[in-house]
Amino acid sequence: MSEFPDPAWTATVVGHHRLRNDLAVIRLIGDFVPFAAGGSVEVEVPQHPGVRRRYSPALPPSLDGKLEFHVRTVPGGWCSDSIVSDTKPGDQWRIHAPYGVFRIDPEAAEVVMIAGGTGLAPMRAQILDLARRETPPRTYLFYGGRSPRDLYASDMLFLLAGELPWLTVIPVVESADDPAIRDEWHEQTRSDIGFAPEEMLYGTLADVAATHGPFAQQQVLVCGSPAMVRTTVDRLLESGTPPENIRSEGA
Repeated sequence: MSEFPDPAWTATVVGHHRLRNDLAVIRLIGDFVPFAAGGSVEVEVPQHPGVRRRYSPALPPSLDGKLEFHVRTVPGGWCSDSIVSDTKPGDQWRIHAPYGVFRIDPEAAEVVMIAGGTGLAPMRAQILDLARRETPPRTYLFYGGRSPRDLYASDMLFLLAGELPWLTVIPVVESADDPAIRDEWHEQTRSDIGFAPEEMLYGTLADVAATHGPFAQQQVLVCGSPAMVRTTVDRLLESGTPPENIRSEGA
């Protein structure tokens, strides 16, 4: 056992925004946490003291200690379920173990990001980090879900793409129609801002992204569920994207 204590930082929940039955965006302010944009940290929440879960912040590090996490429940995930359902302003979180290898090369001239679900979080952090550069690389973000309702951040990405001339967002859905079962949180937070149906591409995220390749000169980042990541990386390799150009991480 190391004689040195595990470094930890404290942050206070200032916003809990339930966007879907199974998804929430949580904002905190606290200590400065020395992680890299696109990296991840372990979080410990008051509902489960001593239990840690690893998440990627959706904001780059800031000296004022702002943090944002996009959390989705997973089947049997009692910890993620309580974070989505029970988090409230004033909760004190402990942040541990920053880790980051999922990042953009400084010399990359073009970047292709492929994000499914909450795999968007580290991509958004890196986009905002790129915006700090004098000359950001041309960046393409494929952002996908099964239906339009899964694109929980489409309003934010629509506005961001309008502000950043070097960023192109390509929304991808497998079906043009949302499931028949209503999601009350989606209904409550529905926005008129977002991508029109004719601006979306249809198919699986893996197939749509791969048809725009091969990406022989671009750095490619892939993040989402483990199954989505495996399928997407396989399709990219099949379409001729060099393996050394791809970095991937599960969300």
